[in-house]
Amino acid sequence: MAVQTGLGEPRGPWFISPELDPDGRSRWDGPGSDRDPGGRRPGRLFAVLAVVAISATSGALAGGVVASRDGTPGPAAASAAAVPAELVTAAGKTVPGVVSVLVGSGGGASATGSGFAVDDQQHIITNDHILARGRGGPVTVELPDGRRLAAEVVGREPRSDLAVLRVPPSSGLAPLPLAKPGATRVGEPVLAVGSPLGLPGTVTAGIVSALDRQVRLGDNRHTAVQTDASINPGNSGGPLVNARGEVVGVNTAIATIDGNGSIGIGFAIPIDQVQQTADTIIGKGG
Repeated sequence: MAVQTGLGEPRGPWFISPELDPDGRSRWDGPGSDRDPGGRRPGRLFAVLAVVAISATSGALAGGVVASRDGTPGPAAASAAAVPAELVTAAGKTVPGVVSVLVGSGGGASATGSGFAVDDQQHIITNDHILARGRGGPVTVELPDGRRLAAEVVGREPRSDLAVLRVPPSSGLAPLPLAKPGATRVGEPVLAVGSPLGLPGTVTAGIVSALDRQVRLGDNRHTAVQTDASINPGNSGGPLVNARGEVVGVNTAIATIDGNGSIGIGFAIPIDQVQQTADTIIGKGG
């Protein structure tokens, strides 16, 4: 299945909506039928709900100018929603603990994503699919101050799509606090922090859209936190934090239509699963 290229081609396993067949057709849009039991015509609007492992290839860049159809700059938004002071504070606390993860060597990384420090031992949590796409290449971490350090792979858990790295104590990363399991609520504001499209230290805001969302990522099924915070290729492995700056999940996936980037449906691995898996990996790996 081809994925449309663009600003940072999405990479990784596919998310299939429970309302669609694996080929992307509506379950009510089969041979000999063009309506669902209620008489609606779902057709093929959601041709492909794709890519959840949101790591990206190296060299992804993005432009920020909105243009009209004739190529001239479009008007700015008439007004912007007020940003709660708590989110500003949370962003300030979170960014110093978030890194870019680059896997590969030679002319450029073969896979990129994000990660965050979880303790004073400089352990970093990220997504396993970033390492998998890098095909065992060397792992480098880019710190918020621009320094790049070689990272040790402490351990990986492909079924949970989680991995733990470690960098030298000289990195001085600020560990992020973790939210209490079961404390996340639908509707609460959250921030997604990471390096989408190769832009480190990017913060986007939204809310928790749903909890316990059942999604299939590749060959594995996950129970995820759903959010409408803008998540794009390169956000993989970065934290989803609440207004107190506590990590409520690890950004792992987005749903897209025909591979066209974020449509406001993203998924994060819940913090209780993250903490359990990370503790196991760190306990085994040292």
